[in-house]
Amino acid sequence: MRVAVLTHAYPRHDGDVAGAFIERLVLGLDARGHAVHVVAPADEGRGGQGVRHQVPVTRVRYAPARFETLAYRGSMIAAARSPAGLVWFGSLVWRQTRVLRRLWAAERLDVVHAHWWIPGGLSAWLAGRPYIVTLHGMDVVLLEGSATARVVARRILRGAAAVTAVSSDLADRAARATGIDPERIVVQPMPIDAARFTRLSRGGDGVVTVGRLMPRKRIHLLLEALTELRGRGRILPLTIVGDGPERIRLERRVAELGLAGQVRFLGEVAPARIAEAIGDADVFAFPALGEGFGLAAAEALLLGVPVVATRDGGGVRDIVPTSGAGRLVSPDAREIARAIEELLSDPAARGLAATAGAALRRRLDPAAVAEHFEALYRLVVSARQGLRR
Repeated sequence: MRVAVLTHAYPRHDGDVAGAFIERLVLGLDARGHAVHVVAPADEGRGGQGVRHQVPVTRVRYAPARFETLAYRGSMIAAARSPAGLVWFGSLVWRQTRVLRRLWAAERLDVVHAHWWIPGGLSAWLAGRPYIVTLHGMDVVLLEGSATARVVARRILRGAAAVTAVSSDLADRAARATGIDPERIVVQPMPIDAARFTRLSRGGDGVVTVGRLMPRKRIHLLLEALTELRGRGRILPLTIVGDGPERIRLERRVAELGLAGQVRFLGEVAPARIAEAIGDADVFAFPALGEGFGLAAAEALLLGVPVVATRDGGGVRDIVPTSGAGRLVSPDAREIARAIEELLSDPAARGLAATAGAALRRRLDPAAVAEHFEALYRLVVSARQGLRR
């Protein structure tokens, strides 16, 4: 099949984390013999036709080089709220639309796969060609906070030949926000880079958490849980992997709670070193709110580390078991402390975590995920051919 993948995040070089999970899907499709052409925004003038890992990539120019900063920085929606940003955002959407129309004719495409309903889904809808949309997280958050976004998204999602979401939580939230039939949304996570997780944790290093240090990650709950555990006679080290705007406040909180000797801030770590950073943790704690998927929790299970997460953690509920290899608790320091203690005291937890990780490895392998999307593409093409008869 011939597929255009439309995304505003796609690796610009080896080691680039922007859209790395989408590239894993693209390479999985390529390995299965499909012809894939990626369409993504240019970055500060670096655009045009190119090839990455034998896959053609068109980086769409949409503004003078110094203004091509909407993508790859995690600030597209905020940037588009300024008058100038809105102009360049509109330019990106329209120019992507034109590229899709040209590719459809020149390469005789079968389907367009747009990641995020905006800007990719909007361009696919305007192009007027059969498309599917995958929802990833922040695009659903946008729906929940903007009536205008809901009106636009409703048209885009209803016009799609298929809609997928990376977690059941996102599927439910998107259906509620837009009023579309929940049965129309297929839950299918993106593939993970399981090849980097080649050994099992031996334990002994206490508690580890991974994530950008921002309010939604709720790392302060872990600090309070450590204090709770200390009051019960358990003194555990905590390693915090990641950086962000909350770091100074969290460091101050560590000092206030008298935890300086127990807490280590590792800072930002490259994806290739996440397995090493989680290392030999006893428990992985993930108290984040409303995650799109919960990749860090999945990576911990791949290493055979039991996981504590919160019930309002969003997509992480698809990953973390409610017993055995994991616990889902309320976002409360005492409950988190109790769950950590339970997992530490359960001799079967680590073995069950390794078993859960092996199942995730099989389910989220790039080849397996590519096979699922291939089947979806074929349904779209078959439906289109049926309409022609």
